[in-house]
Amino acid sequence: MAIKHLAPQFPQAAEPVFGADRPWLAPLAGYSDLPFRLLCRQYGATVCVSEMISARGLYHGSRRTEELLASAPGDTPLVIQLFGGEPEIMGHAVASLVKSGWRWFDCNLGCSVRKMLRQNAGASLLGSPETVLEIARAMIAAAATAEEPAGVGFKLRLGLGPGRPVLPDLALRLEDAGAAWITLHPRYASQGFTGRANWDELARLAGRLGIPLLASGDLFCARDGIDCLAATGATGVMYARGALRDPAIFADHKNLARGLAPKPKDAGALRAMIDAHLWLARKYCNYPNTLLRMRSILPRYARLLPGVNELRKALCACEDWDGLNAILDRHLGQAPGTENLGDRGSSQSEEGV
Repeated sequence: MAIKHLAPQFPQAAEPVFGADRPWLAPLAGYSDLPFRLLCRQYGATVCVSEMISARGLYHGSRRTEELLASAPGDTPLVIQLFGGEPEIMGHAVASLVKSGWRWFDCNLGCSVRKMLRQNAGASLLGSPETVLEIARAMIAAAATAEEPAGVGFKLRLGLGPGRPVLPDLALRLEDAGAAWITLHPRYASQGFTGRANWDELARLAGRLGIPLLASGDLFCARDGIDCLAATGATGVMYARGALRDPAIFADHKNLARGLAPKPKDAGALRAMIDAHLWLARKYCNYPNTLLRMRSILPRYARLLPGVNELRKALCACEDWDGLNAILDRHLGQAPGTENLGDRGSSQSEEGV
């Protein structure tokens, strides 16, 4: 079955770039849509990964699945993350997307949410390494049909649970199969997001891989990312929850990587970020539920402001864009412009992320 209407209307051949000063935005289901990616790029995200896209949904022509491929000029390099448990379907998805002009792909082998596990996709595949390798070979072979440079990365966890590790063996076999890079969230699938990411496992893998290794997990602020790189020898970092809290994490990371201090985040900088996100959301995703979605996102950006609970309550009662702007004028206008809302480190609560 052909995948229709998926060709980007602009070049998508730019290659992903790796390095200590080249932070990536992770695939975030429900969050890393086009407006959020463009916002993160404004703040310095070098590469962005799409939301998780179902290979089977593409195969069957799901309209919702196809909508997740929405892009725009400037949204490059863009990596399309696919999930699924069938080698033939995964290979078909890559082949069809390559014909449509897409070039860079990531295979999700790390998502541990129940819905994904029920579909025998995501982290559930870590229990079947041979199936993972069949999927990898199918995706890599399909990417190789592109006329321009193309490739496939793989996002992994340590295994299904303690006592069932798959690393480093699986990562090394994926490298041998032709993987372009590996991303590791160093927790077991059974942990979800509990406990702490095991940076020692990142260091062990970094010492053996000959392809780029991206570190993920517990990178809540730019200092976490810089410290992770120093401790593990990973090639680069991929921000997820840290970017959801503060898209300026990418600018902070680049400054720290160059020996500079991150810029203070006062109320004016916060309002500029929010206004940019609102503008992008209305331009590219102004659907009936866009306002509702932004109402849920903005309190996370403002979580360090005094009175954030009142802001959240006011947003819950907001019914139109004019009302939303009035609420922001009222609440952000009351915030002291010199209040430092900057990098507070990973000691901050994860609530609301």
